[in-house]
Amino acid sequence: MAPKNQQHEDPSLHESVLNLTLERIAQALERLSPPPPPPTDLSAADAFVWHPPARLQPVPRVNRVEMSLLRGIDRVRDTLAENTERFARGLPANNALLWGARGMGKSSLVKAVHAETNKRLADIGPSSDARRLKLIEIHREDIESLPGLMGLIRDSHHRFIIFCDDLSFDTDDTSYKSLKAVLEGGIEGRPDNVVFYATSNRRHLLPRDMMDNERSTAINPGEAIEEKVSLSDRFGLWLGFHKCSQDEYLDMVYGYASHLDLTYDQAKLRAEALEWATTRGARSGRTAWQFVQDLAGRIGTVIPS
Repeated sequence: MAPKNQQHEDPSLHESVLNLTLERIAQALERLSPPPPPPTDLSAADAFVWHPPARLQPVPRVNRVEMSLLRGIDRVRDTLAENTERFARGLPANNALLWGARGMGKSSLVKAVHAETNKRLADIGPSSDARRLKLIEIHREDIESLPGLMGLIRDSHHRFIIFCDDLSFDTDDTSYKSLKAVLEGGIEGRPDNVVFYATSNRRHLLPRDMMDNERSTAINPGEAIEEKVSLSDRFGLWLGFHKCSQDEYLDMVYGYASHLDLTYDQAKLRAEALEWATTRGARSGRTAWQFVQDLAGRIGTVIPS
């Protein structure tokens, strides 16, 4: 026989106490969790940096060079500019992978094309302001959050270039699957108002030893790497950047020096530029710019910011 004090317990009382306790726990957890970020004002800037899970940081001034200063890449420059122009006007456009030699202006071209496209839109008239193209940079380590970013901007009336610089994947890195699903393969797919541009030193975004290892250990080597290599196929444009010749390198140097109005003996400029490239073991747009920066400092010329 149960004790007398347990015979008269009210089950509803226990339920009320339990519900009250759970409600207090939920309220305490809500107070501890950070408040949701305010919605981003996409008219605040033309460029943003993505910070997961849900914050777009405006970039008031983008670090870029003018399109006219990008030398030796005329074909890929025109191809990317035409693709971007079509996209900005609401016409079909491709995702683009800019791959190849370091320092040849891959990321500089993306930023310059974005600025040039918006400049052309502005020339059309004030009504084009609502259609200004937005550039969103996503860091390589945040690729897995790409679906969240897509969801945030999918219903916006703006059009977006999502840009990832130096994109590549190492052994056992599965984050490339998020990128594949967003670009083409997911249920929702890529939003109509989004195009994805990436730069990489690797054409297939994977290290060669990883691909060779997959081939050597698989029963069917072709099928073993098909899933990973197919990531590159999601990019309709493959734009190759190759090492420049001596003449192209000097053309870059002369172009930068002229743009900055540097007064210097032409013969000395050529000789010192070639020596600069030799000591660094590379000729590229980046090397040319670094030399011109050094020259400007030595002759006391301030480079405008």
